[in-house]
Amino acid sequence: MSKRRTPTQPDYIKWLLLLGAAILVVLGGAYLFWHYVLPHSVNVDRYRYPVAGIDVSKHNGEIDFEKVAADDYQFVFIKASEGKTYQDEAFNRNYQGARDAGLKVGAYHFFRKNRTGEEQAANLLNVVKGKELDLPLVIDLEDDWGNGATTSRETALKRVLEMIEILDDKGYDVMIYTNLDGYGKYYKGMLGDHDLWLCSFTSPDILTDKPHRFQQFSHEGVVDGVKGDVDLNVWRGSKREWQRYLDQVKQPKR
Repeated sequence: MSKRRTPTQPDYIKWLLLLGAAILVVLGGAYLFWHYVLPHSVNVDRYRYPVAGIDVSKHNGEIDFEKVAADDYQFVFIKASEGKTYQDEAFNRNYQGARDAGLKVGAYHFFRKNRTGEEQAANLLNVVKGKELDLPLVIDLEDDWGNGATTSRETALKRVLEMIEILDDKGYDVMIYTNLDGYGKYYKGMLGDHDLWLCSFTSPDILTDKPHRFQQFSHEGVVDGVKGDVDLNVWRGSKREWQRYLDQVKQPKR
């Protein structure tokens, strides 16, 4: 009977190195596909959609919001929080700069599916407490490789609804941000009573069953006052409709 050779330590090291190299190749290919092949922007007719804005976080660095407003942008959504405990360190600076520049301001929370709605509502409310906002609080609901991959859709939706209920009880209007995949997976049929902010690099008229209020149409925007690329958005309506919308957004009594 022949004896099976037991792999030596160098054999294990060799295979681990090969496995690591293969993983790097796959990840590198995925990055290149995402960065250079998938679209990250679409042209939007500013004559048809005259009200535009940006969304920002600490990753955008120091922003000159006076220049942003002078570049014909009217609103900004600012990252406030994420998950149970993370709070964007630039929120207060961005909030004050945007308010001083006369921009209409909203705040958003990146939803972590592995945290309860109660935990995440408490985190967001702690950040925006005492802040005057012009736009609904936004729950950023999307899938990515690191966002609760083992959490079921049913559990995620239950937690989102829990968070919405708490924010509503505190006197806020709530809007959902998601992409087309998230629209079908989470929003349609479950969260449709709330306004939608859609990320889509296609025509703003893509949805006909329940048109969205806002569309994020570029991750590669160039705006005066912001260093590097910034996300661009439009309000899907006229200036008159925009003013009517602002007048009816619900906020807590101060």
